[in-house]
Amino acid sequence: MHDTAMTIGDCFFKNYAEDYWKTIIEVGSMDVNGSLRAVAPSNVNYIGLDTDFGKSVDVKVSIGEPLPFRDNYADCLVSSSQLEHDEFFWMTFIEYARVIKPDGLIYINAPSNGDYHRYPNDNWRFYPDCGRVLAKWARRNGHDIQLIESFVANRENDIWNDFVAIFRKGGGEREKGKFIADEISCRNVWKVGASCPERESAIVQDRELFSSFAK
Repeated sequence: MHDTAMTIGDCFFKNYAEDYWKTIIEVGSMDVNGSLRAVAPSNVNYIGLDTDFGKSVDVKVSIGEPLPFRDNYADCLVSSSQLEHDEFFWMTFIEYARVIKPDGLIYINAPSNGDYHRYPNDNWRFYPDCGRVLAKWARRNGHDIQLIESFVANRENDIWNDFVAIFRKGGGEREKGKFIADEISCRNVWKVGASCPERESAIVQDRELFSSFAK
């Protein structure tokens, strides 16, 4: 797990976790240089899913198959550096929406740029508006999902710019606490109820860095 993925995942739990949470599911939980399990609340049932058993993996699943949980099962579902490998991520997102409880949260972190890396395939990159479209897709499929915030994070010590989105099942307000986007360096920020993004930028950070190197 690269630096910003861990930092932002930690911010998510600090800003959004609730004392009443009992169950967190992580999809793509294999510990590769770190795991979100390390920064999650310690007093919950944390269930790690991946396509093979290994460190931090509790349940083995197959890509494209339904998640092995009943409807409205978990308080929170997190997925970091995983959806780019999913063949049909929009269908997987419907599974996320199905298994979380009303008022539950979905957190996704996926690359908005970066190297080709097959695990077992590398299929997608995520641009700033896709969180809003995923919420719309979920509602079209019968799930009351609202986007709370999304953004593209600026890189730090690695090559990746993370697309991050947080969704709530039922209700779309941010009742308390801070938005993660107000705490980290990022751009193209969508917040619940907004009609246009904050810190809108047509230029991705890769182009900025290339221009500075070319001078």
